[in-house]
Amino acid sequence: MELLTPSDREQLLANAVRSRSDPDYDPMPVVKLHIPYHPAIWLLTELDPREPHIAYGLCDLGLGFPEIGSVDLRELTALRVGPTNLVKRDARFQATKTLRAYAEEARAAGRILV
Repeated sequence: MELLTPSDREQLLANAVRSRSDPDYDPMPVVKLHIPYHPAIWLLTELDPREPHIAYGLCDLGLGFPEIGSVDLRELTALRVGPTNLVKRDARFQATKTLRAYAEEARAAGRILV
């Protein structure tokens, strides 16, 4: 199962290139991944151009400690949790703020709020 569309990949890679050249760049998340009926959520902003299976963004495993970091998309694809057993892409997700804004809000709440 593919977690990212070709358009997602293109934007995630473009964000990575811009982030490397502009340390103040604070992109809006491109994609939201989640596990239905489980609190885990990933808001992704970038893909590593050298290792395009490594994504970067706000990660929340549902334990009360959301953090900005990297995640291996191969591991998410293989993950089996909850009644649906799959990590899914939220096709309706539209970011309304930057990654830092989501992170600040999530740290205060102990979870990603979307």
